[in-house]
Amino acid sequence: MTCEKGLKEKAEAVAYGRKVTHLEFRLGPLGSAIPMLVFIVWAVVVCVLLAEYGAPDESALILGVVAGLVTGIFFCKSPWGDYCQAIFDGMSIPVGVIAVICWIWAGIFAKVLAAGGLVKGLVWLGGATGFSGSLFVTTTFILAAVFATAVGTGYGTTIAFCELMFPAGIILGADPVVLFAAILSGAAFGDNLAPVSDTTIVSAVTQETDIPGVVRSRFKYAIAAAIPAAILFLIFGGGGDLNVERASALIGRLSDPQGLFMLIPFGLVIYLALSGRHIIISVTWGILVAIGMILVSNIGFLADWLGGPLAAPSDIMALDPEKRALTGALSDGINSFVKMGILILFIVTAGHIMAVGGALPSIKKGIMRLVKESVWRVELAMFSVVASLNMFITINTAAEIAAAPFVSDMGKTFKLHPYRRANFLDSVSSAFGYIFPWSGGVLIGVATLRTLTDKFAFITPPSPMSVWPYVFHGWLLAAVMAIAAVTGFGRRYIGPNGEPVKQPPAQS
Repeated sequence: MTCEKGLKEKAEAVAYGRKVTHLEFRLGPLGSAIPMLVFIVWAVVVCVLLAEYGAPDESALILGVVAGLVTGIFFCKSPWGDYCQAIFDGMSIPVGVIAVICWIWAGIFAKVLAAGGLVKGLVWLGGATGFSGSLFVTTTFILAAVFATAVGTGYGTTIAFCELMFPAGIILGADPVVLFAAILSGAAFGDNLAPVSDTTIVSAVTQETDIPGVVRSRFKYAIAAAIPAAILFLIFGGGGDLNVERASALIGRLSDPQGLFMLIPFGLVIYLALSGRHIIISVTWGILVAIGMILVSNIGFLADWLGGPLAAPSDIMALDPEKRALTGALSDGINSFVKMGILILFIVTAGHIMAVGGALPSIKKGIMRLVKESVWRVELAMFSVVASLNMFITINTAAEIAAAPFVSDMGKTFKLHPYRRANFLDSVSSAFGYIFPWSGGVLIGVATLRTLTDKFAFITPPSPMSVWPYVFHGWLLAAVMAIAAVTGFGRRYIGPNGEPVKQPPAQS
């Protein structure tokens, strides 16, 4: 009876939340890195195999990290029950949970703005400029950057602007390859800077800091890359065949100036976020104002004055009896990030296994021997790790999550401020996520353009191999961060009260 009671108590301790603080592994501390290594290798292989068809679905990556966690069991020398409890501990780490919650709000906001026609409004604005050739390419870059900053999704921006702006640009004399690169560059800009971007949220919460402060601190890096990128698009963007009448007709069919009203909730969210409001509060007000504007635009006399409603109420939420489900922007916004939310919880868990198993301290010791006491060397090491993971894992958010524990641990060792750490994590991920031929942004863009060939006979989608040299904002943003590491541009340390300061704290 005593033995049975002891076993029962031990089982209950494991099942009901006893924290596991240390695990022993075969191969020593590095054995605890097995789950993360299996995931990284799996992700690289899957991305390479599917490169011809587009970026892999998050489900494939989730399966990879689950396979890694299962593999880790067989390398664990501690009781397997402790290993399983460590998985539960990792799942409950606030970093992952906060990111998932923020993503849900951000996803709803993005879908509501899209339903209200923001992208069509920006297409109209692009057509209203009357620009052609390289001027149209530069305008497309700027408008894509605005849209991506508003909705927080670089991939969504790539799809929308490839569908709407690319055909018009071709018949307005834009170079097809450079135009595609301008769309990717705008997507990278917004992915990096948007308060509601998945990469922004991950970079902030994994470095244990606030999103508004992170966005304010990284603006200088983003604009330092965007200005010369716009100039380069102005130089290289022309050279195609020009057909103004055909382009005007196409833009008139694909655009709607009413969508520009959606810039109001977008501006409100930016203002509230940068004013120090909590990101959930900021985005909630944006969602409510956007929905309110759409509903009000359906009132008779206002709809007549506007020339039609911004969107139908059913575009926001509707009941589909056949599917026995709710449809519309609200449900779509939640669904768009469910899989990515599950993925971050699992990757954070794999990172937690590395922490309790001793891999992170061991890796840090090895790198410390290389960087010694040089802060610029450790920042270059952070840059290199984030860049390397993004070169091989096509979904930049997944690569960013995998790199986050290393960036956090190394940055804290040198007392680097969380804003600085988050900026290296996000800026490098956003830069490389839209450059390489196998990266998710490029593959999604090419896949979208291929769907347009039946509708627009004059479109020949650029090959992924042709576009990478012209994603100017991506390359320049990466260069800015590398220069920042070497020169100390923008470097901030943790002050006495947690504030960012220029001088490193005195050694105790």
